[in-house]
Amino acid sequence: MPGGRLTHQDRRSIASGLAEGLGYAEIARRLNRPTSTVSREVARNGGSHGYLADHAHHSTERRARRRRPVPPPETQTPGAPASASGVDAEGRDPEAVRAFAEEFAALMVATGLPRMAARVLARLVTTDPGALTAAELVRHLRVSPASVSKAIGYLEGLDLVRRERDPHHRRERYLIDDDVWLRTWLTSARTNAMLADISRRGAEILDTATPAGARLDQMREFFVQLSDDMAGGPTAAVFSDTLTVLAALMHAVTPRTVDQLAVALGWPPERVAAALDSAERHPDIADPVAPRYDETGACTLVARAGRLTPAQREALGRP
Repeated sequence: MPGGRLTHQDRRSIASGLAEGLGYAEIARRLNRPTSTVSREVARNGGSHGYLADHAHHSTERRARRRRPVPPPETQTPGAPASASGVDAEGRDPEAVRAFAEEFAALMVATGLPRMAARVLARLVTTDPGALTAAELVRHLRVSPASVSKAIGYLEGLDLVRRERDPHHRRERYLIDDDVWLRTWLTSARTNAMLADISRRGAEILDTATPAGARLDQMREFFVQLSDDMAGGPTAAVFSDTLTVLAALMHAVTPRTVDQLAVALGWPPERVAAALDSAERHPDIADPVAPRYDETGACTLVARAGRLTPAQREALGRP
């Protein structure tokens, strides 16, 4: 198979093949190129529905002019150097891994994630340790340190990436945790529940008999259904009740029983009990607090275990 960069004519052939509805493998066969070369080219230049030959060629030339020298491909993946056979220590094709990372990033861009943030996330997901330093990300992605820093900041804001100090060097590493998708789900569920709750209150204020009130009531039904359809967690109604009961306990300051909370909120005791049970079974909902019961069965709020160290608790004057 021929080596070297894709030519302008190669890119026009790719665009024609995509227009004909051909798969990457067939396009690659016609060009006598690896399938991964074609898939990576399309993924980094707009995807199968947005690929334009001229635009892709000019973009590649601009990137080449800006690009600084980088290590050869076999040093790109930490902990998994490529062998003479073209595979890493785990028997994987580094070229195929990079192509997949670009495809993953393109999908994340389609969901609304900025392109650079998507590329950083894809690189972390496809790296065995799930952690890289800023310098490693710069080298792998062939971008500036400022671009990596901005992308990391964006991902941290979404709680998708966290940073930690490398114990062996004076530098930070950026990590993606194994439970990141659970936390993302909880964030989505929390948002849906809040939207359902505010639209419910709006419908009550504006009256569902009016066009505006009816519109908000439809919005409430949509977000309640959306949250209910997210299997594995509390429904939007229970989620909203949990936040309300936690707010009531925070306002009360002193412990309250289920019956006392029910009277204060004007709810059946069963509804209050279900909300408190949800707070215990789904601690991420209540974070950074947690309900605690005294010997009489009354409930109050305390800092969630792990949020404060023993030394911090002692400094604040409480065990």
